[in-house]
Amino acid sequence: RFNISQLEEWLHGKNLQQSGAAQTLEPLIQAAQLLQLKKKTTEDAEAICSLCTSLTTQQIVKILSLYTPVNEFEERVTVAFIRDIQTHLQERNDPPQLLLDFKRVFPVVFPFNPSFITMDSIHLPAALHLEFLHEV
Repeated sequence: RFNISQLEEWLHGKNLQQSGAAQTLEPLIQAAQLLQLKKKTTEDAEAICSLCTSLTTQQIVKILSLYTPVNEFEERVTVAFIRDIQTHLQERNDPPQLLLDFKRVFPVVFPFNPSFITMDSIHLPAALHLEFLHEV
């Protein structure tokens, strides 16, 4: 949530509130708020449903089911609570959306394309503040 607040402050500092960027951040803001809310009772489920208007039912359920508590004082979100959320959100007409399965991992290969520029011909501007690089 802190990082999102920093982005919002940056947008405000650059007078970009009307640029549409804040609306683009809204699902991310709501996801961060969702993770901060209590997730136990029916009242909590109703609060989540009224707050998370930019998130689809599928996204809310995915966030809640993948949520892992940081410390031992918190508990995982129960299946019963997630079902309660789904019941509350049944009347929503969410557009169909493809969600990424994070459990599937696959390798990515980046091809190597050698450059004809030699390293000794490259000039690094002082503005990059790369004084820690030394020619060997």
